[in-house]
Amino acid sequence: MKTVYLLRHAKSSWNHPTLSDYDRPLSPRGRKAAPRMGAHMAREGFLPDRVLCSGAQRARESWELVEEAMGAKVAAQIMETLYHAGPGDILTLLHGVSSKAGSVLVVGHNPALEDLALALVATGDPKALQRLESKFPTGALAILDFPAQSWKEVREGRGHLRAFVRPKDVK
Repeated sequence: MKTVYLLRHAKSSWNHPTLSDYDRPLSPRGRKAAPRMGAHMAREGFLPDRVLCSGAQRARESWELVEEAMGAKVAAQIMETLYHAGPGDILTLLHGVSSKAGSVLVVGHNPALEDLALALVATGDPKALQRLESKFPTGALAILDFPAQSWKEVREGRGHLRAFVRPKDVK
């Protein structure tokens, strides 16, 4: 089994109009939501073996806060290509992951993460699927399981949506 965690970066700040989009940091709301999601991941046992994280400031900050709250060190690869990646690009990156890793967390951006999650899902919890189809807000996490031995077997229409968690769902 292979598990894909898709985490949209937490809420970013628009308070610095001179910063490029790539360099925007998290907002105070985002700095609260990211560790809440990390603590939830740890409580539920959603611990990735590998992390692929966008190089954008808000994505890197989100991952750092999630990792700290999880209380686990995970090998993370900061990838500039994830900043403008489309769903197919992300799937290609997943296909390149070593089969030794059972789970991968992708920290990235919309619309790519939402589009990828919707393309991968074949089955899953109906309520979670309804929330995912409605909106993939900042800080949200989609967890998809695949009956696969290799990451190359992770394909569109083959995933099972185990959970879709938004920051507002976590206490």
